Amino acid sequence: MGKRKKLSASEIDGVAYHRARWWQIALGQTNGLISSAFGVMIGVISYLANSGYGVVVSVVGIILTVSRVFDGLIDPFIALVIDKMDTRFGKIRIMMTIGFLIRTFAVFMLFVWGSGKFGIVFFIVMYLVYILGNSIGDIAANMIGPALSNDPKQRPAVFYWGIAFNAFGAIFFNLIVTLAILPVFGNQYTNEMLAMTCIVYVIVALVFHILCCIGITGIDRPETFESIAEEEVGFCDMWDFLKSNRPFQMYVIAAVSDKIANQASSQAVVSTIFFGILMGNIQFGSILNVLTALPAVLLTFIGARYAGKHGAKKGVVVWTWVATIFAAASMLFCIATDMRSILVTPVLLVIFVVLRLGMEFGRLNVSTVNGAMRADIIDYELDRSGKYLSAVVTSTYNFIDQIVSSLGMLITTSLLALIGYTHTMPQPTDDPTTPLKAVGIIIIYVLPILGWLCTIVAMKFYTLGKEEMVHVQKRIEEKKKHLQEHTAQ
Repeated sequence: MGKRKKLSASEIDGVAYHRARWWQIALGQTNGLISSAFGVMIGVISYLANSGYGVVVSVVGIILTVSRVFDGLIDPFIALVIDKMDTRFGKIRIMMTIGFLIRTFAVFMLFVWGSGKFGIVFFIVMYLVYILGNSIGDIAANMIGPALSNDPKQRPAVFYWGIAFNAFGAIFFNLIVTLAILPVFGNQYTNEMLAMTCIVYVIVALVFHILCCIGITGIDRPETFESIAEEEVGFCDMWDFLKSNRPFQMYVIAAVSDKIANQASSQAVVSTIFFGILMGNIQFGSILNVLTALPAVLLTFIGARYAGKHGAKKGVVVWTWVATIFAAASMLFCIATDMRSILVTPVLLVIFVVLRLGMEFGRLNVSTVNGAMRADIIDYELDRSGKYLSAVVTSTYNFIDQIVSSLGMLITTSLLALIGYTHTMPQPTDDPTTPLKAVGIIIIYVLPILGWLCTIVAMKFYTLGKEEMVHVQKRIEEKKKHLQEHTAQ
């Protein structure tokens, strides 16, 4: 007997799913590398504000927090512009390019041309300009994943590519700083060092921007963004979506609680404390990120396959528990250990690396499946309201996310202020102290654990499981056919 043909998701579910080619997914998701370049750059913004513009540490935290609130406030307006936009060239590439140009202008003004020459007012204005460009670029880029595929088996894989590029990008750009640029300037975050970092990052980001635009050419067209309802998108749709879309509400609780912790722990000063001061080797932090993130990203493919088979909801729950367990074990290990001894004791080093790998494996899987979950919510809203609100869904989430996760920066700077860092930022050459160890462990481990526990609770009330999403796609397909028949009459 011949080998039995493997049925596709469309044949199994009775839905005509649209799928993307692998090269479209790969190139389209290089937007993650653009985000990594600018994200790592902004990760050292606290150093720039302090050394380049004379802003004290406590004030830096307030500025960055208020700026993120501004970011959230402008997102709904940007989203409505994007969702109303209708050109024969599509909308994603146009808005991504506008966002890229604004971001590039702002970071050059901040890092290269203005540093050491102007004061706090210039810093705030240019940082707000950066946020405007960042919001435009990110909202447009976040529309790529849902547009590429609605196949439940392929959709997690689409976001796997995005997470992989984000992870590799963060590693790549951090390695450039810690191993190539920072040593040239005596391992000090000086104005000249930050300017050099900016120039290199923008050039590399431009290359990835071009590749991304090439990859999404096939899907960035008007028919991709068609709604079922005839009414135009307005502010009332955003309010109705926020008020009535229960799965989105649960998704926000889960994603935002995680984001607060990630925002706090991703800042450069936290890496300085944990690896540079507590462990005594800041370069080891970048090396460790490679040692753990590379295999974690490769293993995350397992998480994407699992979510494709069992649905995004179940995937989030499983991988959140994995991340929580490894984070708790890592926290207890660091509390019980003299962290300076880890790098000189092989057994302790192996334990530390294995625990870190497990935590990153769980974290990346959660992030991968979260992307697929947001795409499911966009389709659910199309079924519920008849409107394709990709940008609105993204911006509504960003609005809440920016306001709440702004606490991440405030938490970090507040904790540092409590232990005496009110006018300067910690440097790798500082002495390790018990208060610094407490701050490092709280930010690296305690905050993520609390965020993941919130996720597990929220998922108990999230209704878009695998079976329900099949019904959603069937209803969308039927409504589109009915609309086409009605239009043809």
